[in-house]
Amino acid sequence: MSFCHAGYFTQGLDADPELAAAIRGELARQQDGIELIASENIVSRLVLEAQGSVLTNKTVEGLAFARYYGGAEFADAIEDLAIRRATRLFGCRFANVQAHSGSNANAGVFLGLLKLGDTILAMDTAAGGHISHGHPATLTGRDYGIVRYGVNRETERVDLDEVRDLARAHRPRMIVAGGSAYSRALDFAGLRAIADEVEALLMVDMAHVAGLVATGLYPHPFPHAHVVTSTTYKSLRGARGGLVLWNDEGLSDRINHGIFPGVQGSVMLHAVAGKAACFGEALRPEFRAYNQAVLDNARTLADALAAAGLRLVAGGTDCGLMLVDLASRAITGDVAAKALERAGLAVNKNQIPFDPRPPEAPSGLRLSSNAGTARGFGGAEFRTIAGWIEQVLATPSDEVLTARIRAEVKALCAAFPIYAA
Repeated sequence: MSFCHAGYFTQGLDADPELAAAIRGELARQQDGIELIASENIVSRLVLEAQGSVLTNKTVEGLAFARYYGGAEFADAIEDLAIRRATRLFGCRFANVQAHSGSNANAGVFLGLLKLGDTILAMDTAAGGHISHGHPATLTGRDYGIVRYGVNRETERVDLDEVRDLARAHRPRMIVAGGSAYSRALDFAGLRAIADEVEALLMVDMAHVAGLVATGLYPHPFPHAHVVTSTTYKSLRGARGGLVLWNDEGLSDRINHGIFPGVQGSVMLHAVAGKAACFGEALRPEFRAYNQAVLDNARTLADALAAAGLRLVAGGTDCGLMLVDLASRAITGDVAAKALERAGLAVNKNQIPFDPRPPEAPSGLRLSSNAGTARGFGGAEFRTIAGWIEQVLATPSDEVLTARIRAEVKALCAAFPIYAA
């Protein structure tokens, strides 16, 4: 007698029409619209297949070759492959590929290397920092003493003199560099010098620039950072998840235990397989060409927006993302983002440094060239996108204009298909 109903192991999405319709809708949204959100990208079929594999059936706890559960022969092989590829890609000795997200990676490092209540010096979210670096609404913000540094009001870049003054005044146990809305290159050597002066650890969160770092197109956190965290999507163009990298073997047990069992449980093995796939792709020569195109396209988009009269925070970008300042306009970031989405252009509202408006209705838009470049857009396409953005921002309630641009967006996307049969 079988306890599984007929066809249980062979049924696909057609067996759940409601769910299937939502997934098909999302596929159509991605195919027919332009993704400009910096936290997103378009993965390969290889990554999709790895993440959607039978590995989702397997539970493993502990590190590769030292599991709590049996039946881990192939789980160990997959995790070991991901680790070897990650360390080769970033030129370091050790990697933890188990973190479910970038936020988990950060929390695990904090838990492993710090004591509860220790002081952390991190970039303020209002200046471009990430909420997982100690925002008051998160556990890290509650569990540690967070001191925040910002950017210079004139240059809108990190001011090392301010960071040094804060470090000397507060003697943090860790300094965190990197953020989610900071478009310029960071001085990792200068930050490490400050960390050494106050005997602090330096952690770099390179989530938004990891692909550029891997291909030599952005300053490398090593050898300056004690530990580096990242997501594995965004500019890495891979599986959703987190990553921790380091060189000092003395930190290994503390970091690994900070991830498991510190902040999460079993390994999501299908996600680790997706990471192994994307690391393998990132080791190929064409991945550097992709990231060079990301940079070129981001600068083209920024220049075109500036030529249309829009101000770019910090004057431009050194990576794939940029911040557009709407403070001088009547439109707020939330209204602008919704208007652009109706036109088929997905962006996100964002605070700008010294924003006079509240976070719910901020003065900025965050844009990225990552996903558009992944589907093949070049300079001409990004100049066209800049023109569409300016038109929508000028008359956000013009439904006729919105419909026309949406049709043009769909036509452009049809020329650069994703996941075509």
